[in-house]
Amino acid sequence: SLRYLEGMPFFRIAMQMHYDERQIYRYHRAGLRRLAVILALEEDQADRLGDILRRCEDTGVELALLLDDMRETLVESGGVGLAAPQVGILRRVALVMNEEEHIHELINPEIIETSGEQTGWEGCLSLPGMYGKVTRPMKVKVRAQDRNGNWFEVEDEGLTARCFCHELAHLDGHMFDELCERVYSVEEMDAVDQAEREGSQN
Repeated sequence: SLRYLEGMPFFRIAMQMHYDERQIYRYHRAGLRRLAVILALEEDQADRLGDILRRCEDTGVELALLLDDMRETLVESGGVGLAAPQVGILRRVALVMNEEEHIHELINPEIIETSGEQTGWEGCLSLPGMYGKVTRPMKVKVRAQDRNGNWFEVEDEGLTARCFCHELAHLDGHMFDELCERVYSVEEMDAVDQAEREGSQN
């Protein structure tokens, strides 16, 4: 029975189960019948996150289902970005939510321009409860395709620029912890912030 899949966000299914072949499962959520499209997962999820992904050539219903499930997962997680390999899909697809809460759907994205610099805390759904201080560009311009295959460019700064870099790095097999000296728990992060605030007051 697949009843235990009902109501589970897409990435929870992908992260908790392993498949030998491509399978499509039907499950209920919020009273609606939906399709969860899940591609084969290797036994070690960490290895999959280290893959350099091939271009996404999918179109139509299959891509729309993936994007819709990723969008739902992103909103429910409370995060600001999600890349396809985080849900077990080996395609160059990512979502980024800007500070106005608009979600950019990025298929085959690439960073084409950067400027400035910022350093701040980052976390990741793939490393829950762990954070690190990472330096990224202050402003980033991305070129990507939308779900209909049309090319477009989007530019943003601050947190959204950071998120563009973070999510697109996943598509090349990299994670934020490669760019920081160490990772911190929530408690350790709070302690570092407190020490920095106290230091700035002296």
